[in-house]
This record gives sequence, structure tokens and C-alpha cells, in this order.
Amino acid sequence: MAVCSSPGKVILFGEHAVVFGEPALAVAIDLRTEVTVAPASEWSVDRGSIDDAHHKYVRMAVEASGTKGPLRIAIKSGIPESSGMGSSAAVTVASLGAMHAIRGGVEPEMVAREAFDVEHSVQGRASPIDTSTSTHGHAVLVLKERGSDFLWRMQRGERQWYLHHRDIPPMTFVVGHTGVEAATGPLVERVKANCEKSAKARKMIAEVGQITLDGIDAIQKKDWATSGQLMDRNHKLLNALGVGHDKLDELIAAAKPFSYGAKLTGAGGGGSMIALTDKPDEVAHAIEAAGGRAFKVLTGQRGMEVSIR
Repeated sequence: MAVCSSPGKVILFGEHAVVFGEPALAVAIDLRTEVTVAPASEWSVDRGSIDDAHHKYVRMAVEASGTKGPLRIAIKSGIPESSGMGSSAAVTVASLGAMHAIRGGVEPEMVAREAFDVEHSVQGRASPIDTSTSTHGHAVLVLKERGSDFLWRMQRGERQWYLHHRDIPPMTFVVGHTGVEAATGPLVERVKANCEKSAKARKMIAEVGQITLDGIDAIQKKDWATSGQLMDRNHKLLNALGVGHDKLDELIAAAKPFSYGAKLTGAGGGGSMIALTDKPDEVAHAIEAAGGRAFKVLTGQRGMEVSIR
């Protein structure tokens, strides 16, 4: 039997822009998904059929890894689905890690590549930031070219991403989950369509990329005021690109009096927002009073971890 756990993530800056090759910064958080696999007489996931539509990421992870099986697969997740906290990336990475482990060895870069393949296939157009962060943990910065603390390069057609480890100081965020589910694929396609017909949208995508670079600089200096201002601007641009939601704005407005800054995280259209704060209890209470579900999370968490039992 093999067990693999992987963290969720929040994107601090750069979502959607990263799909177009712009910089983005994500951090692993202390909400995790654990997948256990064991030899069995027939395939199953949580005692149900692996062909259930709900298990598409797991099923495609089996195909991507070349696992023959059959296996009994069990999933325990502390990451809400469709929340912007990387639930699909975490279950994909943890599934791949467990399946490779039961066959004898796990290479993080291979898992990151296969996990990106899975997400790209399921969602239609994705970036590798979620899956790489869930694999590597800590903080991951995506750049247009190779830099210091380089991890690996991913490519899809003409698009390419250089993924890097980044050391950043510990930060406290409160994640506010709206409870509104939104599939990533259609939102990514909406931004793509906007950029194909609008020079203004393409300019906004480029600005989001620059915000990421300014944001990592501010974070490394522990300049929380500037970091928060950049989060606010990033959110306004994502709203303008068409991936916002009224409930996200309600939770952000509730959190702002106690925060340096706040923005949606992930694909948008619902899902979650994040607030950078040194008053997490006040922010969590405000989010819940506004009808959201609050999670106080710690950043810079460990990545994929595997054990054989």
C-alpha cells in the first residue's frame, strides 16, 4: 500500500495571466489531500466506480502514469472542491505520487509533468502553476525565462513556463470560500476569447504579469502594505477580464477593514478570495458574517510526501 499527500495552494498574483505565459506566484498552504492506493481485484475509488465522472482527475492520472492495476484508491481531502485552492491539482498529484510509489519510485519533476498533462486534458487550457506548487510545495514563481532556483520548464505548443522555487517570509492569509462552484475550463476560455478580440484585455494580462513581479519584491521585503495594494489592483483587473463574482466582492469588502489587501484566488467565477492580514480572527469572523466559509491558512508548506505501508 502506498500513501501520498499533497498540499493545496493559493495564487497570490497572476492567475489567468499565467496561462498566457506571464509571471505568477503561488504558495502551498496547510490544507492537504491524501491518496492511498493498494492492489485489488478490481478498480475502485472510495468504494465506487473509477469511471464515475466525479473521479475524472484520478482516472486520467492512472492513464498518465501508465499504471496497470487494478487498484483500490481512497481519497481524504481537506481542500474544498471548486474553491480556488487547488483541489484538483492536489488530488492529481497525490494520485500520481501514490501510484508511482507503489511501483517503486517517485520523481517530483515527472509527477509535476504528468499532473500538468492531466489538468490540461481535463480543463482544455491550463497552466502548470497549481500542479507544480502541489508537487514542490513552498512558493513557486512562474517566469518567462529561466532564473535562479529553477525547478523545471513546461511547454504546450508555443507557450512555455519556467518554474522556480522562491523563499518568502511566512504569511497569514484567510481564505473566504463563497460556496459558488465554477469550472476552471470555461473561465479560462472566456479570458482567452476576450484577449483574442481586445487589445485592452491583452494589456490587462500584461499588467497582471508585472504586478506579480512587483508583488514578489514587496513580499520578500515584508512590505505588507504594498503587497496588499497590489492584490487589490490584481483583483480589479481580474474583474475587468470577466472572471469575478458578486459574492467574491462581498467577501472581499467584508475582509478589507482588517486586511492589507484582498483578491480572488484561482479561476474565479465564484470559488474563493484571499486576504493578507495580521488579524486573522477578525477577518474570518467578517467573512463568515457575510455568508462565506473562512479558512485561516499558513503558507510555505511542504510539497508532495510519499510513504509505503
